[in-house]
Amino acid sequence: MYEIYCKLRDSKGVKDSDVVRATGITKSTFSDWKSGRSNPKNDKLQKIADYFGVSVDYLMTGEDKSVLSDSKYYINEETAQMADKIFHNKELRLLFDAARDAQPEDLETVHHMLLALKRKERGDID
Repeated sequence: MYEIYCKLRDSKGVKDSDVVRATGITKSTFSDWKSGRSNPKNDKLQKIADYFGVSVDYLMTGEDKSVLSDSKYYINEETAQMADKIFHNKELRLLFDAARDAQPEDLETVHHMLLALKRKERGDID
């Protein structure tokens, strides 16, 4: 599992500290998994899988048996890329469950609106 986690982490360009902050799983827990001192429990596996947008099955085996290998959550590639941006922005992650058939411009519009609201909330009005 730890090797697959590392591949996912590296492919997304994130650090362990990013995953720790997003999931609430301690750095020492990751260290224990790496060294083999302990194995991850299901709740922690699910948090990591959710963070990377993969199934627990994929996280454990490197294969997702529950989904056809050529199927995608988002039908449109641009929509998938926008969703990935949103997913990795912790303040906007709630939008990640947007409709599968959303157009990329729809997601981008919502993304910009929410960023503007966050700037306004912080007093960083343009």
